[in-house]
Amino acid sequence: MLPRRKSQVSRRRVFYIPGYDPNPPRRYRELYRSEGRKQAEVSGYEIDQKCEARETGWRVRAKIDGVSTVSKVDVLVWHDLLRGSMSAGITGTYLALLRTCWLYLTTGTFRRLGWLAKGPVIAALYPVVILLAQLSVALLGASLLASGAVWATYEVGAALGSYLGQQQGASGWLWTLVGAGVFWALFLPLTLGVLRWFKSKDDKTYAYYLMQGYAYSASKRGVYPDEIEARLHEFRHRIEAALREDIDEVLIVGHSSGAQMAVSIVADIVRLKCLSETGPALSLLTLGQVIPMTSFLPEAKRIRRDLRLLATAQEITWVDVSDPSDRCCFALTDPVSVSGVSPGNSQQWPLILSAAFSEALSPEWLASLKWRFFRLHFQYIFAFDRPGDFDYFKITAGPETLGARFRGRRTSPSRIDVVASCFTSTLT
Repeated sequence: MLPRRKSQVSRRRVFYIPGYDPNPPRRYRELYRSEGRKQAEVSGYEIDQKCEARETGWRVRAKIDGVSTVSKVDVLVWHDLLRGSMSAGITGTYLALLRTCWLYLTTGTFRRLGWLAKGPVIAALYPVVILLAQLSVALLGASLLASGAVWATYEVGAALGSYLGQQQGASGWLWTLVGAGVFWALFLPLTLGVLRWFKSKDDKTYAYYLMQGYAYSASKRGVYPDEIEARLHEFRHRIEAALREDIDEVLIVGHSSGAQMAVSIVADIVRLKCLSETGPALSLLTLGQVIPMTSFLPEAKRIRRDLRLLATAQEITWVDVSDPSDRCCFALTDPVSVSGVSPGNSQQWPLILSAAFSEALSPEWLASLKWRFFRLHFQYIFAFDRPGDFDYFKITAGPETLGARFRGRRTSPSRIDVVASCFTSTLT
């Protein structure tokens, strides 16, 4: 099932594509350093990291199973593309919320995704719920304070009228206008002020960031925005250059929404026949993928075409790892089949495997992560205190290619492979 080519590695290039994450590349560099050290202590191997001149990469020297390897890791960043959409501000974010919800609801995509897996749909609703809750608090709080000011205005007006000897009800229309003016003069600034305060705390909630991220990917009903296509083109050229180096493996790792980008990049490389029989093995590892969030949209023909191509690609190895404990991903879901583009019996990829968090993490450790949904979503690139077959550091720095490591493994018996999307066209 797994392609031939090289199986042993002494030199490797790793390209990591993150999902919607505002953290800079150095965050991943330091995470790899600290978690790699922990995993090495637990698993009994050696791993050492050295920074590259640029911020996005680092070099790893490891001795695992008695074999020494050198791996160069690069983070392919794209979160900066969301900065433009983030400049839309409060009003723009709420308009994006309405447009995105309308798209998923009116196309039936939301219902089909919920039927497929409720966890990631609930996670996608997180920024919607948070933003609506913030708006409700702002409106309610501003209404109460402004209404209190209007009541005080009426009381002052009544007292002033009594002092001037006016009959009750005289000049009532005037005080009604004054009260209305007072209400709106306080209500609008208070509402905006509260929303601005909530937005200033978005580094704690990420509601604005995640909402703009979801809206960005759905802005063209599943078509990649032009700037994303340009970034994919740039990433592909970097990977193609690595494929011409004298190394043993080029490993592309896509996490969360980055998995979708990784799929499209590898599909383009295969489509353009950029692989050499004597060159390094090309491996694709997708972690905690959320591909159906886009592939189920009406115009997502590009990603569906890419999925169909990779499903039968003989030149690559594609392993998809997820875990049912991770409620932010479509766990053990075959993105090819559920998107309705499976080529049938000729489908070879992806190999769907479970990260087995319940076995690889001690009960105490797993319990500490139970309600930390986003942290658990990143566990794939963290250390395990009871590691099994899935060891991120052995995969990215060990002596075997991805294909050799999982050769002979069968896809998970819990794999979900039913057609769930009503949009399956790949024709542009």
